[in-house]
Amino acid sequence: MPLYDYYCEDCGPFTAFASLERFKAPCDCPECSTSAPRVLLNAPRLAVLEGGTRRAHETNERSADSPKRSSHGPGCSCCTSGKARPSKTLHHANGAKSFPTKRPWMISH
Repeated sequence: MPLYDYYCEDCGPFTAFASLERFKAPCDCPECSTSAPRVLLNAPRLAVLEGGTRRAHETNERSADSPKRSSHGPGCSCCTSGKARPSKTLHHANGAKSFPTKRPWMISH
């Protein structure tokens, strides 16, 4: 659960844990027990989350705006560790082509 900041009119600001579902709800002051509204003095501190949960939140934040994109097209030689992908087309001496990994009943153009 993250830590949120609250402000009591009598006692001043304080910090308390609250679930993500109750982030807008007021919290009782630990000194005088009056209901104190949440204020934004600091960003919510999520560092107390478990590592896996924190990584899931970070992944969701990164993918919320736009998907991960590559500036290069598929099969780019610079994106495959500098190695060009081997061709799956077999070229014969008479100019014919065959595709050994494809469907054998298909005719080449």
